[in-house]
Amino acid sequence: MSDAPAPRPARRDHSVFDDEMETRGFDFSLLIRLMSWMRPYRRIAFLALVFVLLAASAAVLAPVVVSRVVVDGILLPAGNEGAPDFGQKALNGWLSGFMAVHPLISACILYGFWTLLWALFGHGFRTMLARTVLNGLRDLRRDLFAHLENLPSSFYDRVAVGRVMTRLTNDVETLFELLAGFGVLLGEFVPFFAAVSVMLALNPTLTFELMLLLPVAALATWIFRRVSRQVYRGIRSSLSRLNENLQENLSGIEVVQLYGREKINYERYTEINEENREQEDLAVRIESYYGPAMDSMAFLAMAAIVWFGGHHVLSGAATLGSVILFAQFADMMFRPIVAMGEQWNVVFRAMASCERIFQALDWKEALQKPTEPKELPADLKGDVRFNRLTFGYTPGTTILKDVTFDIAPGERIAIVGPTGSGKTSLIRLLCRFYDVPANSIMIDGVDIMDVDPSEIRKRIGVVLQDFHIFSGTVYDNIILGNPKVTREDARRAARLVHADPFIRLLPQGYDTVLTERGRNLSHGQRQLLAFARVLAMDPEVLILDEATASIDTETELIIQDALAKVTEGRTSVIIAHRLQTIREANRIVVLTGGEVREIGTHEELMAQGGLYKTLYELQVQDLGSSGAAS
Repeated sequence: MSDAPAPRPARRDHSVFDDEMETRGFDFSLLIRLMSWMRPYRRIAFLALVFVLLAASAAVLAPVVVSRVVVDGILLPAGNEGAPDFGQKALNGWLSGFMAVHPLISACILYGFWTLLWALFGHGFRTMLARTVLNGLRDLRRDLFAHLENLPSSFYDRVAVGRVMTRLTNDVETLFELLAGFGVLLGEFVPFFAAVSVMLALNPTLTFELMLLLPVAALATWIFRRVSRQVYRGIRSSLSRLNENLQENLSGIEVVQLYGREKINYERYTEINEENREQEDLAVRIESYYGPAMDSMAFLAMAAIVWFGGHHVLSGAATLGSVILFAQFADMMFRPIVAMGEQWNVVFRAMASCERIFQALDWKEALQKPTEPKELPADLKGDVRFNRLTFGYTPGTTILKDVTFDIAPGERIAIVGPTGSGKTSLIRLLCRFYDVPANSIMIDGVDIMDVDPSEIRKRIGVVLQDFHIFSGTVYDNIILGNPKVTREDARRAARLVHADPFIRLLPQGYDTVLTERGRNLSHGQRQLLAFARVLAMDPEVLILDEATASIDTETELIIQDALAKVTEGRTSVIIAHRLQTIREANRIVVLTGGEVREIGTHEELMAQGGLYKTLYELQVQDLGSSGAAS
């Protein structure tokens, strides 16, 4: 038998979960890893790629019909016939003959056809892209949720739940912006390259002259990105603090109103709100400069086309239709640059979210599980033994020191002691929420470190003072999805703890949907529901952790009878301070400073005149004072 503590994983820096979202550099490896969640939907992604290529082709061919077919072929047929028309003149001639209409009418029909295809394939591209991204992120969110649910209690002792929730909500949502942003860029750059290819085929000289403006637009975009990055970071920070302040004050509204903090809280909220307004105002001013600057680039491009293109037309080097085509393609040339400027900040912010999500997924913190777990006996007697148990939540601290005592099968034992003496810690260890030294806690002679933690929790029922209600019906909150618990089992458990009468009085009885945290039930009713939940699973070991501390005396008297029946023949560990519960226990264990100070019956401990007698007399005195006051 070894008394050495079980080996623990290396200490981790949990403070990283408190870091604010910062802008990171672009990390291609993170993007590659993110794509692994999209891999199951690669066929849809491939279809989206096909659609964007078809949409780009249609977007390019529609202006070709106007410029080369209508202008150069019908309105001004004396133009340069050597310039490529990508088969549109021949197609229009065939369509005119087939439909027996004037070539101008068939050209209008052909233009409408390409425009319609552009819209349809563009819609298909956006739909398929969104479906791929949403399916992949759904799977990522599911995997992240499963991973976070399986992290041990020690993780949540050190990390704020709100920070963890941010990984599942805000960060995953930001990844949608990232992938959708790449889709936007893809949807803009494919037509860009198609348009440039057509322009080069028509007139390379005019194309190169026009492309001289692209570096200027790219420089303007780069400056905008650098200046706006810090501003957008400030907006996110102030908005986050606004939400945090709002949540804090609304969740504690009763305390706010009781202590008259409305004015103080209003001033604080106004201060943060004003900071957010200043940041938003600065962002609007920056964007108001960037937008006109990009519009000016488009106007300059149009002026360059008119100037240079006009000279080419007069010299016979280009047709009028080609110049018109260049004017139509000018927007396709500058739109990707503008889109890149708009998406750049999104991409870099999403990189930070991507890193935070993978940090959570890669967080290796788990309870030790035996490679070959032992099974608890099918007919578990409930013989519990604490053998020289020493434990601390963090290295260098000790909560429990050399705790040793046995609980016989079917025995009802109470654990008492001052606040911070280690009572609840003892229960959490018995439920195997933490790793403990080998052979320090035994159930029916089996070391709990040799058993899978989930199997232990199936055999131990726990009723806590702070009872959690899940969304769903009363029945759902009793069975908690356990397929072994039938509706009749739930009703029987509710009858045993006298919860059945008030449940039947609810609008839909057991099918009544409970509101958030069970606010449509009284505290006593919620506690009775907690007893019904535990009894429905019929555990061999029952733990009551201050389960009746917040229940009024009348309600406690109601459940005392049920508890007497339920705990009969069942090992019961009770952390309580109520006199009735303590006195009816078979034995009482007194803890202080994490050590066992006294063990015995109520009469034995009172006769010893030690710590238990002091605690008991203080409670009697408090009850007497309360009675006199009332």
